[in-house]
Amino acid sequence: MKKKILSLLITSLMVLSLAACNSKQSTAIGAEESTEQTVTNKDPLEVIIWDTNQQEGLQEICDLFTQETGIKVDIQVKDWDSYWTLLEAGASGGDMPDVFWMHSNNSQMYMNNDILLKLDDYIEKSDKIDLSNYMDEIVELYTWNGSYYAIPKDYDTIALWYNKTMFDEAGLSYPDETWTWDDLYEAAVKLTKDDGSQYGFALNPSNDQDTYYNMVYSMGGNIISEDHKTSGYDNENTIKAMEYVGKLIKDACPSSTTMSETGTDVLMQSGTVAMITQGSWMTAGFLQNDYMKENCDVAIIPFDAQTKERVSLCNGLGWSAYAKTDRPDDCWALLEWLGSKEMQLKQAELGVTMSAYQNTSDAWVNCTDNFNLQAYLDITKESSNDVTNQLVLRPYSYNSTVWSSAAQTALAKAWADTSLMKQTCIDYAQEMNAAIAKENN
Repeated sequence: MKKKILSLLITSLMVLSLAACNSKQSTAIGAEESTEQTVTNKDPLEVIIWDTNQQEGLQEICDLFTQETGIKVDIQVKDWDSYWTLLEAGASGGDMPDVFWMHSNNSQMYMNNDILLKLDDYIEKSDKIDLSNYMDEIVELYTWNGSYYAIPKDYDTIALWYNKTMFDEAGLSYPDETWTWDDLYEAAVKLTKDDGSQYGFALNPSNDQDTYYNMVYSMGGNIISEDHKTSGYDNENTIKAMEYVGKLIKDACPSSTTMSETGTDVLMQSGTVAMITQGSWMTAGFLQNDYMKENCDVAIIPFDAQTKERVSLCNGLGWSAYAKTDRPDDCWALLEWLGSKEMQLKQAELGVTMSAYQNTSDAWVNCTDNFNLQAYLDITKESSNDVTNQLVLRPYSYNSTVWSSAAQTALAKAWADTSLMKQTCIDYAQEMNAAIAKENN
């Protein structure tokens, strides 16, 4: 019996729709069939993503694809929640976009339920796609039972953004590779003004990969066990890291309500906070903000003084196609184009984001002189002073969305009252374990 997709109701509808005939019947090739590309429909391929900041650059790349093949592409942007609601509804109703992004939170469910086009035969016959050219960890995210269901699009790391003007006014040295999390805390307190006009740092429960996850792993804790079956929130080192988070919130951050409702990136761009940790995916947006370009820069993420470990969470998106699209060959042609070395390099050069194809992200670093984007790549290199640099893949399980969303709700009370942090983590570990257990039923 196939595993659940978010609810028994959606699963039931999905099984019925996948078994029934609908307007988008799959004509995916078999090993013996030709992969020669033909335009089967003059209408544009429907592509959806969730990041407005990447739309312009990706559309430029897709326009080049249209010039090359004659196949038109229409990229539409949905906000994060609407994006997954649309895909869930499409999975149950049999009407999905042709091509879309896939995320580690959801990939296993969609692969296991035959929602994504299987790419094995296409990849085998392609002269542009060799999966050995991408990070193994990202390829693995979109592999199920030995088959491939996405072409890696990008990978990301986390770095520390800081306001140079605020540091100058406070007489503080800028963050650098010698900074520990203790250094960040001390600077954040000094940069926080009593009148509430300026705070040293900002984070909230919805920012996990780009904030407290990094602190947890660098301090020796974990969010989920290596076998993806047990919560790490009650781990002693995880609790130590989360209590550090609580101290930071209490002494150097805006109110939890402000951080939740406004967003840390907006607080940074408005000159309200002096520092945030943020993923490389936000750089395209920051490059469009005059305040950020004039006042801010980026440094490598701090390390823990005790463990001597500097950890950046890492993730990567994949380009997938709908299994029942009536234009599988056209979809593959687009996926192949987007994943090719030339277009991955183009993605980096345009500043869209770091690219998944190995040795292309240096072009992303050089896409601007405004920020020290090398800070995002330095985590992938050896450090000095006995500090270990490490990338940790974003924690996931079969249905990560359930427990990661629940964590945001559970931790909100600890953000509002940091004295509750330890007990909140202990209590939530049980809730998370119960959610993971249901994934196997």
